[in-house]
Amino acid sequence: MSDSEDETPDKKLKIVVMGDAASGKTSLCTRYSQEQFNKQYGQTVGLDFYLKRITLPGNVNVTLQVWDVGGQTLGGKMLDNYIYGSQAIMLVYDITNYSSFENLEDWFQAIRKVCPDPRSPHMALVGNKLDLEHMRTVKQEKHQRFAQEHGMSSHFVSAKSGDSVNLTFQKVAAEILGIKLTKPEVEQQQRVLKAEIIKYPVDAPVKPLPKQTRSTLCVIQ
Repeated sequence: MSDSEDETPDKKLKIVVMGDAASGKTSLCTRYSQEQFNKQYGQTVGLDFYLKRITLPGNVNVTLQVWDVGGQTLGGKMLDNYIYGSQAIMLVYDITNYSSFENLEDWFQAIRKVCPDPRSPHMALVGNKLDLEHMRTVKQEKHQRFAQEHGMSSHFVSAKSGDSVNLTFQKVAAEILGIKLTKPEVEQQQRVLKAEIIKYPVDAPVKPLPKQTRSTLCVIQ
């Protein structure tokens, strides 16, 4: 028997990323699949598709099919097709935009019309733009309450910095397959950004500001 025959085939999981426009869904998907972040906003029209291959504990190989659904599809005819057959749905909102959080109820109800079984697909609530914590308008208590009331797992990420992005997808995939992540495995997926601290000597010379010449002209507008 060849080595290729000994290898177990990849498990395939369909994860649909949904939520309001400008909540950072595409940035989240590209950060996860390509380790990139585009500073310029571009609206997703319809659907974008990403693939990511990961290995979970126990050498379980998984191919994630990540479907990035445009925010304008809520109430559209294609939404049912996008949701159908998914193992997980991530509802993403912007923690600095309260309306994007309020609209999650509409997204959730649209999903339940297609998938009435509360056990499937796995539902994940994702608060994005954690790098803008100082501008937060959605309190963590509201986030946690929504997640509990709707039977969702709870996550906070920053697509811009990459903070907890890999960990969130890893946790969702592991939850679907019934695999428990150990504490070291969780810590390995967490990305902590450290700011560089520059120390200047106390007696560093201070450069004087250049002298500005005053004009003797008076301008009347």
